[in-house]
Parts: sequence; C-alpha cells; structure tokens
Amino acid sequence: MRDSAASLDAPARRRWLGGALATLFTTPELLAGPRPADAPRLPPALRELVAATGLPAASIGLQVQAVDPPAPPLASLNAEQPYQLASTTKLVTAMAALDLLGPRYRWRTYAFLTGPLQPDGKLLGDLLIVGGGNALMGTDDLRAWLARLRAQGLHEVLGDIVLDRWAFRLRPEDFAGTPTPAADRPHHAWPDALTLDEGRLRVRVSAGGGGAPQVQLQPPLAELRLQRQLSSGAGDCALWAHWQAPPPHGVAPPTLTLRGHWSPACGPRELQLAPLPHDEFTTLAVRALWREVGGRLRGRVHDKPRPDRNGLMPLDEQGFPRLPWSVHQSEPLPQLLRDINKTSDNLAARNLMLSLARGFPLRSATLADARERVAGWLQAQGLAPGDIAVDNGSGLSRAERGKPRALVQLLRRAWPTERGRALRDSLPVAGVDGTLAHRMTQGRATGRAFLKTGTLLDTRALAGYVQAASGITYAVAALVNHPEAARATPALDRLIEWVAARG
Repeated sequence: MRDSAASLDAPARRRWLGGALATLFTTPELLAGPRPADAPRLPPALRELVAATGLPAASIGLQVQAVDPPAPPLASLNAEQPYQLASTTKLVTAMAALDLLGPRYRWRTYAFLTGPLQPDGKLLGDLLIVGGGNALMGTDDLRAWLARLRAQGLHEVLGDIVLDRWAFRLRPEDFAGTPTPAADRPHHAWPDALTLDEGRLRVRVSAGGGGAPQVQLQPPLAELRLQRQLSSGAGDCALWAHWQAPPPHGVAPPTLTLRGHWSPACGPRELQLAPLPHDEFTTLAVRALWREVGGRLRGRVHDKPRPDRNGLMPLDEQGFPRLPWSVHQSEPLPQLLRDINKTSDNLAARNLMLSLARGFPLRSATLADARERVAGWLQAQGLAPGDIAVDNGSGLSRAERGKPRALVQLLRRAWPTERGRALRDSLPVAGVDGTLAHRMTQGRATGRAFLKTGTLLDTRALAGYVQAASGITYAVAALVNHPEAARATPALDRLIEWVAARG
C-alpha cells in the first residue's frame, strides 16, 4: 500500500511533498490548451529529474532554448520567477563588459615620476604607481614590470614609492551583503584598484638540499619573519600557517609561523591565505620586489590616499597633468574572462564590474555608477526591470537575482556575435576544465557543454551553451534555490546530458 503523507517522518514528508509539487507543476494537463506565460514545458524525462531531486518544484527554475531560430523553449519551468544567480551572475558581467568595453579592453597600471630622472638613474622625487583595477596582476607580472622600469633607466628613487588606489572609490556599504574577508578565505577578498596576487600569499614547502624543508613565499614580503615549526617524523603531512600581524604603531615585523608535519615523502605542498588588507600587502610586496630586481630606494614604500585628485593623472607643480612614464597592461578582455569564468574568480569579477562605471579609468569608479550602467545595458538588451538584478558582478551578493528566461534571452542575443564566441570560449567545458573538470566526464555533454557554475550554501546553478548531437546549440539556465540545493547537482548534470543527447 502506498504511504500517505501523515504516516511519514518529517524528512520523508518533505520528499513526498517535493515529488507531489513536481508532479503538480509538470503534469501533462498543464501543457495542453492556452499556455500562460510561465506555464511549465517539460518532457517526461525532465519531469522525472525534477521529481527525483525531492525538492519543491518551486525551488527550481529552468529554461532551455535553441540559440538560432525563433522557436519555443525545449524545456521551461518557473522561467519567469527570479532566483539567486550565484556565480552565473558572472555571465551577465562578462556580456556587459564585452559590449561596453570591447574585446580589446585591458586593465592598465601606471607609473609616474614626480621629479626629474638624472642621467645616472636617480629619480629626484617619488615614483607613483597608480592602480587601474587589474585584479589579475601576479608576482611575476609585477617583477617583470619593475625590471622594465630599471631597464628604462630608473635605478634609484631618492623619494618614496607611493601606491595610489584612486581608481576605485568604495564605501563600507558597497560591501554589505557579501562575506567579510578572512585570512583562511582568500576567495572572499574585496575589490581593490591596486591588488597583487588578489591579496593571496602562497606558501610552498618542498625538499631542499639534503631533504630539508624549503619554504618559498609568493609574493616575497619585506620585513616578514618566517618561523618553521615542522616535525619530520612519521605523520599525516598536515600543514598549518599562522599569521601574526604587528601591533598597531609597533615596531615588531609581521610573523608567519608554519606548523605541522612534512617530509620529502609528502611531496611539495602549498597553502594559501589572505593575511593583510590589499594596501598593506602590496606595500610589503612592492618593497621586496623592487629590491629583488636591483632597484634602490632612499625613502619608503607607502600607500597614500590622494583625495585632492580629480583625474587619473597627477598634476605637476604648474598644475598640468603628468604623463605616465610607463604603463603595465593586462591581457585583453577575452583572456581576462577565461581567467574569471573558468575558476569563478570573485575578486576579478567584482573589479571588472567596477570597470564598467562611466568614464573609468579617467574618472574613479563607484559601485553605484557601475550598477547604473549595467542596469541601462540590461534595458538595452530588451529586459524589463526585475528580470535580472546585478549588485557587485560576482554572485556573492544575495541581491543578484534573475529569471531563467531573462538569462537565456541574454545568452541567445549574444550567441551570433563576436562577444558570444568570446563568452563561450571563457566558460568551463564539461568534463574538461575549470569548475566542470570533474563533472559530466563521460557522456554526450563531455566537451560539448560550455557552462558557468554557481554555488552558494542554498544555491546550485548552471548556465551557458550546450551543443546537442542534432547540431543545434541551446542556451540553458538552470537555477536551484533551496536549503538543500546541493541535492539537485546530479539532476542538473543529467539535465545537461539530456539536452546534449536529445536536443
């Protein structure tokens, strides 16, 4: 005899109710006759997938539609209801950037000389380094650029090296609703106009001479005191890093203590942490790297806000703008998007969102200006207010919500354009790379589904393009919002496999 809902325990009742709601939302009778705008359209196999999740059908939003010919959706469920987008928000940020900035856009970091450069390579003034929002500048990039400054004739700075973050004008309320950065959560770092390695310190332990542990830091940090407390006997190869910041206005250097067990049999191990705010982190790294490339400094490296600035270029003594002495350029935007979307890089996505502010980088960017410009872009794509809301561009904010139909509409609109190809090439490929390297590894979707993943505690999402065996390419948006959303992950993968095989 079939169980009634009253005879089941609480978890079983929830599963029973989820299946009942899924049946209610996907019953064939609802598919007949005049169709409301948000009526479900699900083939039987997808109805079974929805029911098998055990989640309420209302927690699942879905739209699958061919990118080319005008045709009704292949599958649709709650497509007009807004869901938290999680990291599928990065798709919207990427499409807006490709449209508004263009595929040749690059982030730029500027070096200005505030005094004359003598023939012997001495700068009678400060070296001013102005960040332009490059979230992906790494230690090797900065080292090479500083070496290039040396090759251009700058050997000694008699003043200071001054770091300038004028390009982003951020307020505490701009970070509301997003996780607070912590040393053990480097992926929660906040945006910054002049960041290095995204504020992440990489600590690598490997075998040195005689098998002794060798510790390498990237980037090198000036004045850092490293303490090794490693045992070498039998153990589980576990490592911990403890960061101790110097006391306020104190003279003690920052200290990194490495604890745990390591032996050559453990092989190389790497830890990552975000120990300092961006301004302190880059200050220590620039000082160490300038010394490493052979540069001399009479003064100090420090971060100096310049509230009197009203433009990118500082003014000389006569009030005229100084021209940059050297400019470091990032990779072009399509490569930046690959770096952002393949790994779901939150900080880089947030920096890219700020870069969309009108007038940037000649004017400093505010998040309010960036939001306004993205909202205008969404309207120009034919979307209505409430279709998609973008807050900081990364998906970390719970204010970033969208309707599956609207997300698919953007994907379909982008597909035949140059930006559509760049977008597709930036996405993780099922079973091949990025956040999908270990999903859908065997099946029709392998190598044929190009999808941005999205993950929050209560959200699982996939959105992008699927090339079906029929030769048709489909735009897909599948969003799940529920405290137990992780249970839907296998169903999302089977959905993509179904589209690849049967679409």
